[in-house]
Amino acid sequence: MAAPALVALAHGSRDPRSAQTIKALVAEVKAMRPDLRVETAFLDLAKPSFDTVVDRLVKAGFDEIVVVPLLLTEAYHAKVDVPEVIASAMARHEGLRIQASRILGMEAAFLEVLDVRLRDALKAARVRELDALVLAAAGSSDPLANQSVARIARTWAARHRLPVTAAFASATPPATGEAVRALRAEGKRHIAVASFFLAPGRLPDRAAELALEAGAVAVSDPLGAHPAVARAILARYAVGAVELVPV
Repeated sequence: MAAPALVALAHGSRDPRSAQTIKALVAEVKAMRPDLRVETAFLDLAKPSFDTVVDRLVKAGFDEIVVVPLLLTEAYHAKVDVPEVIASAMARHEGLRIQASRILGMEAAFLEVLDVRLRDALKAARVRELDALVLAAAGSSDPLANQSVARIARTWAARHRLPVTAAFASATPPATGEAVRALRAEGKRHIAVASFFLAPGRLPDRAAELALEAGAVAVSDPLGAHPAVARAILARYAVGAVELVPV
């Protein structure tokens, strides 16, 4: 019996860099597990859609699918959009079983990736000294989602023994520029910003722009196609596959 297919389900963006990065990340997953059928799908704004991918898998003979939502916080998309598209797909295909895993979330392991991206940004900007950091994330109207960003920021602060402020690109303050200015008002002068986004797009670009305008010395790229993120996707898949096994 074939293992369940893995569908890595991203939100989607009009920015082509976003889909390119997601597909590169999924290519890392495929390289790690060439025995699995692994597909990329998007909720909106990019192709292929989730429905298209599910139809393709059903046609290929798969009757079990594990969906790994490529989302960093438990906000609206995780709580509403993902369950809705899964329910719709199962209603269209009798006998199809789809299990959604936990979202990727803000794994402590991703801090290693943040450090790699930030070191690259500091090297490019020829910056050797830091006295504060800002952790930039998307932001949500859901306070619990924002609290998860604040928690990982505290973990990162302890790791580097530097003050870290969580900042947001939408929905809630502070914006990255505000966070940088507040740290500068405290006397900090060498402030770098880490982009806790999965892929490039409008929000990461805006966060970077505001940070640099406010005096940040460097802004990192998003997490992107890194092996640690690919391993997290496979870990989510493994749990989801077990949950499909009849009790």
